[in-house]
Amino acid sequence: MRVAVECQSPLLQKSLELFLNKYLSASKKCDIIIRDEACLGDKRCFYIGSEADADLQKPFSKSQLILALEKRYEELYGKEEEALEIKKEYDEEESMDFSILEKRIEFLTQEYQANILRAVKAFYEK
Repeated sequence: MRVAVECQSPLLQKSLELFLNKYLSASKKCDIIIRDEACLGDKRCFYIGSEADADLQKPFSKSQLILALEKRYEELYGKEEEALEIKKEYDEEESMDFSILEKRIEFLTQEYQANILRAVKAFYEK
């Protein structure tokens, strides 16, 4: 879930950015746009306000915010898309070849071991 915050209230803007720092994204690339003014025609809009028709009414807690956003995300995109993204990321990790990395780590470990032995021998030879 990627979220953009576009609020008129600087206090609400900063609070939401702190609450949602790991979800923040640019407004062109986001799944949901959080605003403190009612918006018409944009299905991605998530309205926070004091009115009864708001998606989330003030005051609210961080957990209430996250739950409401997850509910909206599921309404818009469903759980299938999220499952596909997780599967795609897992497949990409599985297909990576770590043999070059393993060889590099082995080389560095042997080099480090040789340096330690050299230092210990030099210390005791004095």
